Amino acid sequence: MCRIFGYFNAAATPHEMRAVAALQRHGGPDATRAVRAPGWGLGSNRLAVVDLDGGEQPYGRDGRVRVVFNGEIYNHEELRAGLVARGHDIPDRCDGSVLPALYLEYGEEFTDHIDGMYALALIDERGPVPRLLLATDHIGMKPLYLRWDAAERSLRFSSELPALLGFSGIGARVRESALDAYLATRTPFGTRTVYEDVDVLQPGTTWVCELGGTPRVRRRPTDAAEGPAPDGFTAARRVRRTLRTEVGRLLVADVPVALITSGGLDSSLVTALAAEKGPVDTFNIAYRGSWPFDERHFAREVAERTGATHHQVEIDPADFPSLLQDTVWHLGQPNADPIALSTYALFRAVRGAGFTVALTGDAADEVFGGYERMRVAAERSAAGGEWSAGYLDALSAAPAALRARLYTPDYRAHVAADPALPAGVLAELLHGPGTVLDRITRFELEQRLPAYHLRRVDHLSMASSVEARVPFCQPSVVALGRALADHQRIQGGQVKRTLYAAAAGLLPERVLARPKQPFTLPVTAMLRPGTALWEHARDLLAVDRLAERGQLDGAAVEALFTAQAERPDDGAALALWALLSYEVWHEQFRRPVALPGMAPVVPDGPRTLAVAA
Repeated sequence: MCRIFGYFNAAATPHEMRAVAALQRHGGPDATRAVRAPGWGLGSNRLAVVDLDGGEQPYGRDGRVRVVFNGEIYNHEELRAGLVARGHDIPDRCDGSVLPALYLEYGEEFTDHIDGMYALALIDERGPVPRLLLATDHIGMKPLYLRWDAAERSLRFSSELPALLGFSGIGARVRESALDAYLATRTPFGTRTVYEDVDVLQPGTTWVCELGGTPRVRRRPTDAAEGPAPDGFTAARRVRRTLRTEVGRLLVADVPVALITSGGLDSSLVTALAAEKGPVDTFNIAYRGSWPFDERHFAREVAERTGATHHQVEIDPADFPSLLQDTVWHLGQPNADPIALSTYALFRAVRGAGFTVALTGDAADEVFGGYERMRVAAERSAAGGEWSAGYLDALSAAPAALRARLYTPDYRAHVAADPALPAGVLAELLHGPGTVLDRITRFELEQRLPAYHLRRVDHLSMASSVEARVPFCQPSVVALGRALADHQRIQGGQVKRTLYAAAAGLLPERVLARPKQPFTLPVTAMLRPGTALWEHARDLLAVDRLAERGQLDGAAVEALFTAQAERPDDGAALALWALLSYEVWHEQFRRPVALPGMAPVVPDGPRTLAVAA
């Protein structure tokens, strides 16, 4: 696991390369290396997980094909054996070391042979001019941020958005519609970021360009669903067997591995399957005091059932303002999920206890049909009712009607011309092939999961030098989930029916029978007058501050505070949390700071602040 960065058909000073590397060194503290040549440069920050003494990047550094790589290749031993049999020399047993030989053997289709999570950059100097190839994994577990200048035909890229801003001239302009897109989908949607000139490479994409040319971008075919799935317990047994295999493969590392165990079905099942392979350590997070949705007793039951060594992490709500500052900085752009703060604190504790890898239960809801919004939409559509407006509001941090009240007239007019969801994506969701649940599942997996969940997990785990592995994102597991019929996912008010059946007998009955609840921060109870979080929100969402950008109606935001103080409500609390997170991002990355007596200067990005952090 590493962080990568570089440029192509461009120039960057050694200082810029060092700045970019420094800004994401937390994700790769074990080694930093770069190679530069006329017109291009590649760099990496290494987090050593496999072959701790080998794996020097760029891989293939003595040849004409060089690669920097962020991720983990789970089938690297099989690949190495096949490549050596074909006459290739692999210098060590690090997983990424197979990549140059794999490319030489199979060309641009070499990614078809990789089972893992990755974002990589490859320079091929065998032709008349150098050629750059970028590639991302099938589902977006490892993001890659890009700034492509079409006029100059130049590219700069990095694994993290704050690091990309270390290159000069990037991120000077925020998308005018970024606030609306954020409130509508809880984070900048799809491949967009908050910046006009920065995008994210789509999952399952290969990007190829010769020096001075224009890129060819190919979206590789998604993994076909197995199907149709057998009914009843046969499907459940297949899911259990496949998950058991994948969890076992993802436990392999040359460093200590932990399990994130929330106490819900998904992470508890991963924990139980991992414990079949030997002793495991589990981590759960809770909050000092008495709060709703406390899951620590469920997580403890799972740990006791599986014989795990359990680590209970507890954070003080009084520390939330400072934790939020760190969380937002590492994300580089707003994310309205309150659990982001807890995710950051949890992985910090995992690393503090000496673990470098952690398996999580993320993505099970997308694969197996676990969200309440999925259930409601499926049931409404089956009854012939309208489902889309409620589903889209459930995706948001502030429903459409509330957003209209929050915006100034000028901003309402602007966002009407630049909708948060692109027309093509919305049309596919509303009118594409398959049942409503099929379309929602495709949308959640291909669009929402990478942008909203996986980038958050990646950035906030790597903020503490922890590699998060996600068994439910493995192609074999996703294919099984996609093959299930609607009733095998959701029926009679029950979600994730097949996954619950797969877990039967492996988990405590109380965990299997408990009502589903989100793994989240109880922000409705915590965002109340008298708390540190409330005072922080009141300061940053003051009317005079909001008036500066002319997007939000200060009186409407004040009305949210009043409603939350008098009648605490999940909707008002989430909207206030989202607005607070956006203002924290603006404070760190956009608000200029001037010395007394000096006119403020608007910075291009957060470089000075980020280095200080």
